[in-house]
Amino acid sequence: MEKYIVQGGTKLSGTVSVSGAKNVALKALVAACLTDEEVVIKNAPLISDISVMIDIIRELGGTVTISDHELKVQVKQFAHSTISLDQASHIRTSSMFLAPLLIRTQQAVIPNPGGCRIGARPIDRTVEGLIQMGADIDYMSEDGYFHATAHGLHGVTYRFEKNTHTGTETLIIAAVLATGKTILENAAEEPEIDELIELLNAMGAKIKRTDKRTIEIEGVTKLHAATCTIRPDRNEIVTFAIAAFITKGDVLVQGAKEDVLQAFLMKLDEIGAGYEVKNDGIRFFYQKPLQAASVTTAIYPGFMTDWQAPWAVLMTQAEGESTVHETVFSNRFGYVSELRKMGAKITFIHPEVANPQEVYNFDPKENEGMPHAIAITGPSPLHDAVVQISDLRAGASLVLAALAAKGATVIHGVSLIDRGYESFEERLHLLGANIKRVNE
Repeated sequence: MEKYIVQGGTKLSGTVSVSGAKNVALKALVAACLTDEEVVIKNAPLISDISVMIDIIRELGGTVTISDHELKVQVKQFAHSTISLDQASHIRTSSMFLAPLLIRTQQAVIPNPGGCRIGARPIDRTVEGLIQMGADIDYMSEDGYFHATAHGLHGVTYRFEKNTHTGTETLIIAAVLATGKTILENAAEEPEIDELIELLNAMGAKIKRTDKRTIEIEGVTKLHAATCTIRPDRNEIVTFAIAAFITKGDVLVQGAKEDVLQAFLMKLDEIGAGYEVKNDGIRFFYQKPLQAASVTTAIYPGFMTDWQAPWAVLMTQAEGESTVHETVFSNRFGYVSELRKMGAKITFIHPEVANPQEVYNFDPKENEGMPHAIAITGPSPLHDAVVQISDLRAGASLVLAALAAKGATVIHGVSLIDRGYESFEERLHLLGANIKRVNE
């Protein structure tokens, strides 16, 4: 076990590069398993989640070679069709192997997937879609595994009840080699999904968006080798942007593009934060005292749920009262108690919602009584504390708070940050942060 010790109070300045998007790289690894030819994934982040997915592929009989940030993946044939409980417990996207295993081996045995516990993320939507495509899937409570078989998948028209990023991608992957046409309605529209579609089409798939939330897939008989280059991670960009603001610094994030950050940039305009779009990225800089502004998380193109914890940290330093209303996941405020230890003034609130079934991307009846919003009063002087990370984005947010706090903050559970940020402390150190990683 390792921890961070962060001495706050230093302005961050300089240039930082961000990794390729985690939420593309993980899915690209699954897509690569659809063919017996080699697929090359460039600009892949070297994070622990990627390592877990690589281990799963190797355990299934595939080969993965790593050179710098380039992954070469080839699965000539699967050695077996079972993913171990230990591997699946570490990562949510392990469930996506249902698709390539069913297509190439006609069977799959996969545990209920793990990952950060930020609320219910039911795999039911994915399972239901695969069943409609011709799979036979049973969940055995006695062993905790999904047991699936399929003697050829076929195209269907399937409508997702709620937005699901992973569910959309899994059914896309399943449909590319299915017989006939598949139409996915109310499909997620995040740009990371479009990157996956680009890779699959480069491999020989026939996929297109025919409407804002409609995707059509015409099944083909075979996929082939291809190469993709993953674009910068939106979550990392926002993290380093807030690091600049909260330390009253000036940071250029290389490769950042404004088109996928519109919801975030609009909020920066509202609070008076400085940014400048340049040819090689976006410069984020402190220019004047920040004003409070409230956010409600939403599916794309709205304000990302992954941005709300960093935003809450930033609002502790803004003038006035702001609110954060979480509508995507049911339990994403695990960081609040830790920020309170550091002096943040945050209270839980219960906003009045006239149509909760439509507003929330989870079932509000199953989470009745649980607060889905917070109110933040600022500016609050933050101070050192000993804090514990509850999930990936919360972990990065506690580091942001520590950068602005007076004194030395000790942050436990940094392995959760390693799931999504490569060399996080090293890149912060290059910007001037006083942060070190030590053994517990």
